[in-house]
Amino acid sequence: MGDADLYAERGFGRRSGSGTRPALVVVDLLLGFTDPESPLWCDADAAVAATAALLAAAREANAPVAFTTTEYDDAGAEIAAAFLAKVPALRTLAPGTRWPRVDDRIAPRPAEPVLRKLFASAFFGTPLASMLAAHGVDTVIVTGASTSGCVRATVVDALQHGYRVVVPREAVADRAAGPHEAALFDVDAKYGDVVALEEALAVLGASALADR
Repeated sequence: MGDADLYAERGFGRRSGSGTRPALVVVDLLLGFTDPESPLWCDADAAVAATAALLAAAREANAPVAFTTTEYDDAGAEIAAAFLAKVPALRTLAPGTRWPRVDDRIAPRPAEPVLRKLFASAFFGTPLASMLAAHGVDTVIVTGASTSGCVRATVVDALQHGYRVVVPREAVADRAAGPHEAALFDVDAKYGDVVALEEALAVLGASALADR
């Protein structure tokens, strides 16, 4: 029996579906992760392109959009010392460098917040939960990098805040195929729906129609 069959037999992996008020959360598609010159690089070109399509759909639907960045000044490095001890290369994401900037191909608009975080989840230590609540959101579409790190942590926290979660497979990226696929399997089994890009775009399109 394969892993998927075993999980299904034991009641995992059912579809949670989506609501009618989605938000798009773009996790750490920063130059520090998307530029091959960075030691933190992921092969994220396809995820950036898919996220650009989702951004266009979210803006057309007037759905809330938020970006995250990860950045460490000296004070932040003290707070996140245990995380940085585990992944010292994160100190690359220093203020005043280009690395914490969201990739120009998906540049945020002035009214779209870029939330600075020190740890993996987009919810931890940021106002993301308050923003989603203020907009009456019921579904969070998560894109970004890395799949097994900040994306997965954000997905788990989104579920724990009471949201349905959608992860477009084409819109997330990691540094290695094994962790990427394992994280998607785990998310789809327990925390959200891993879907094709077209399905996530349809969720945003449906919300636009519902508001008319």
